[in-house]
Formats: sequence, C-alpha cells, structure tokens
Amino acid sequence: MLKTTIAGSLPKPAWLAEPRKLWPAWRGAGEELEQAKRDATLLWLKAQEDAGVDIVTDGEQSRQHFVHGFLEFVEGIDFSRKVKMGIRNNRYDAMVPVVTAPLKLKGRVHQTEARLARAHTDRQLKITLPGPMTIVDTIADEHYGDKVKLAMAFADLLIQEARALEKDGVDVIQFDEPAFNVYMEDVKRWGIQALHRAIQGLKLTTCVHICYGYGIQANLDWKRTLGNEWRQYEEIFPALAKSKIDQVSLECIHSKVPIELLKLLKGKDVLIGVIDVASDTVETPAEVADTIARAAKYVPKKHLYPCTNCGMAPMDREIALKKLEALVAGTRLARKKLK
Repeated sequence: MLKTTIAGSLPKPAWLAEPRKLWPAWRGAGEELEQAKRDATLLWLKAQEDAGVDIVTDGEQSRQHFVHGFLEFVEGIDFSRKVKMGIRNNRYDAMVPVVTAPLKLKGRVHQTEARLARAHTDRQLKITLPGPMTIVDTIADEHYGDKVKLAMAFADLLIQEARALEKDGVDVIQFDEPAFNVYMEDVKRWGIQALHRAIQGLKLTTCVHICYGYGIQANLDWKRTLGNEWRQYEEIFPALAKSKIDQVSLECIHSKVPIELLKLLKGKDVLIGVIDVASDTVETPAEVADTIARAAKYVPKKHLYPCTNCGMAPMDREIALKKLEALVAGTRLARKKLK
C-alpha cells in the first residue's frame, strides 16, 4: 500500500553539470562525460534506496533536458539551426531545433542508464520519456506541416524505445505530458491517441505525468493567472480514465487543484504529488501524510502512489535529498493512519 516514487528527474551533481538550472551545461565531454553520467546515475539510485523510495528512477542524469535528451537520438532534426519558439502556448520562449526530414531513431536512447540501473537495484525501476504532444510543443517543424502527423511520427519512435526498455527489465515507463494541461481540447482530439500509439503492445506499467511545470519563474508566473482553483485536470481526467494508460501522475500539494477531481480517474493508479518542487521548504512528514489522507478520500489506497509534483532537476541537491526523505517519512506515517 502507498508505494513511493518520484516524477523522474533529480538535480545533477555540480561535477556533472551546472547546478540549479533546467538546461545545464555539461562540465565535461567525450568518455569523461559519459562516465560522469553513469556515476551520477548510480549516486542517485543509491540515494533513493537510502531514503526508502519504493519505485526508483535513473534521475534523468544522462539528459540535459527531459525532451531534448530524447531528440538528440533522432534523425531528421537540425540542431545546428535553432529558432525561437513559444513553449506551452507562449508561456515562455526557448531556442529549439527544427524538424527538416522524416524522423528516424539513430539507435537506442536510454539503454545505458536503464541497464546500469537495472543491474544495481532490485527495486521496481521507472524510466521516463517525453510524451508526443509535449515533444511537438517543444520543437519547430518544417517537414510534416501538421501537429498530429508530427506527434504520431514521434509516437512511432517512442514505442521503439519503450519496447527496448521493456526488454532491458524496466518495470514502469512514464510519458511526461505537461502540454496536456495547456491544450485540453487537443488532448481529447489526438493527444491520448498519440499516447496509445506510443504504448502499443507494452506489457509493463505505463504512466502519464501531467503537472503545472517545473519550479521555474515562467511557470510560477503562469500559475498566478489561473485563479483560486486550477481545474485543467477536470477537462482531461474523464478521457484519461477511459484510456489504456495504467497510471496518471499529477500535481497536488501546495497547488490549487481541487482534491475531489481525483475521483474522475476511477480505475487508474494515481501518483499523487505530495512534494512541492517549486519551493525549497522541506515538507514535514505530517504535511505529506495529510495530503495522502485527503487524496485517499477519492482514490482507493491500493491505487495511490505518493510522488513528487514534478521533476526536481533545477533544485539544490541537498534540498532534493531532504525532500526524498520527507516523501518516505510522510508516507510511512500515512500508512499507519490509513490502516
């Protein structure tokens, strides 16, 4: 009951990349950098185990960014010519590469870190991939000329990597779709369909992560415009409840999401955000347990997984460690109270 996990990313050590940045510059190059990525993966794997996290991740230590870490392995994208593009309905601007030809995987994407993690932990292992809609919202297109066609092309690549990860022994694959909270009508029109294409035939557990974004200033400013209640989930949860996805990961603690919206995910596992990634204040076990207890009124305990609101990539490393410990301590307290 109440297995703990995280949304995916963890801070990169200062010897691997610039600290406290969402798009950090690597400290090294070549084989030295690849070794540093492997070392950081093992470091965070051990840290999660020491904290008591039940379902661990690679911490996304091998990726500069959660979307572009995948795109680097795709042919048909021109990284030498980046253009400025509005991301998440123009919430903020980013310099993004351009799709110029048919998309094709160059080879495996996350084989190294998945096999490394699998060899060094006996806990359930989760690997994250960017979702098709969010990829489309984070890249410019000069070839397909249609968002849906582009998303389906990326879905075809994602399922190739997902099937390979399944063979690597990964237990859970999570697709990160923050764009689902921005383009709600498109989610129902083609976003879930693209996800289905990206999970076709998988036997492992599949998850979609939908949050209100990393704790960066552009996201904090956007949240202030959303009013006293954040009801984006209300528009997409019924469709997700009918989908083939096993789990939905969402933001909860210190947000203005009405807790009763969780009942719209009937039948799904719910990864409930009990750790705030937009604040350096470490939650108390009582705060975590309280959030879990409120969620348990709408989600059966067997379907509830305490988690972080989003990834912790831009966070201070020591604070992230303390938040992992708070996640586990609060969940242990909740288990006692909810017996």
